[in-house]
Amino acid sequence: MDFSSLTEALDSQNYAKIANICDTLLLQVAAQGTAFQDEWPYAIHLLGHIFVNDINSARFLWKTIPAAIKESRPEVVAAWKIGQNLWTRDYVNVYEALREFKWSPEAQGIVAAFSELYTKRMFDLLLSAYSTISIQDAALFLGMNEDDATNYVVQQGWTMDSSSRMLTVKKQAVKAEQKLDSSKLQRLTEYVFHLEH
Repeated sequence: MDFSSLTEALDSQNYAKIANICDTLLLQVAAQGTAFQDEWPYAIHLLGHIFVNDINSARFLWKTIPAAIKESRPEVVAAWKIGQNLWTRDYVNVYEALREFKWSPEAQGIVAAFSELYTKRMFDLLLSAYSTISIQDAALFLGMNEDDATNYVVQQGWTMDSSSRMLTVKKQAVKAEQKLDSSKLQRLTEYVFHLEH
């Protein structure tokens, strides 16, 4: 089986393509009717779907993995544990699932990249949902200890009240809409009219 496109994507850290590459390869192998289950990179395939936040596809893939594979490959189970936590929106335990397993060299890069991406997603979630949040809660959502979480958000412009142990969220500046000059709108209208007639 030729996994060169998958290996290339992993080596170039192009993790957003992993799920599509694996899906395409899986369809090709299935169409050929050849046995592939013993050598299929199920953990990488699951992690590829998780990386692009396609939990439905990861869940479907998990259901199709033979029981013998699940029993013999702990990394596959560890990858799905991340997916399960995402599926149930157990945000805090996603970090635990990422950290508690000793990932293979092939999976380490995508797991590290997903962890960073997930922290950014959680930060954006906090940014949109809170005006103030306790240091303890921010640390849970960001998967960090309290000191690291505080440093992380303070670097993003948030402020900390030491006495209350609360963080004040700094909302991102909303970009002002560009106003359209009425003369430009008139020229655009004339141009479109000219094209249509």
